[in-house]
Amino acid sequence: CCTRYGNVMCSRGSVIPLFIDQIKAGKPITITDPDMTRFLMNLDEAVDLVQFAFEHANPGDLFVQKSDASTIGDLAKAVQKLFGDTGTQIIGTRHGEKLYETLMTKEERIRSEDMGGYYRVSADGRDLNYDKFVVKGQVHTEADEAYTSHNTRLLNVDETVEKILTTDYVREALENWKK
Repeated sequence: CCTRYGNVMCSRGSVIPLFIDQIKAGKPITITDPDMTRFLMNLDEAVDLVQFAFEHANPGDLFVQKSDASTIGDLAKAVQKLFGDTGTQIIGTRHGEKLYETLMTKEERIRSEDMGGYYRVSADGRDLNYDKFVVKGQVHTEADEAYTSHNTRLLNVDETVEKILTTDYVREALENWKK
């Protein structure tokens, strides 16, 4: 089985440490697109997802945590609310950068099972016997929409502050910054 999630807050690839470093240097936070959305997950939640998958998986399953998201603009405001407002600079989208993250495609959502805080996507066990589809008629093959950071619950700035404070990195950086 496997798990799928976006960047873990404050891990490699996360913008939060970059934003904090920019503020500490007295520079404006650089944002490619303030309307971009990203899922927010801390390290404990990532470990919990792996543990849940280990305990509940069937061979071939994919597990996805239901996660809140934030716009990059609100994430920047949340970091500035904690560390100080040095302004922002919009630098434009980089080559290949996505507007939002997709954790499940429409086709995967058709096969998904809601397990409370997680989705289980079963392996695609369909066979290549197309006669049963012709005889039975049209088969529904897509969900209404994919599961993305654009259509999950978006946190406001204050909720984003609360979320990023669940990381040791931010709490320790804030404690050191206040000294």
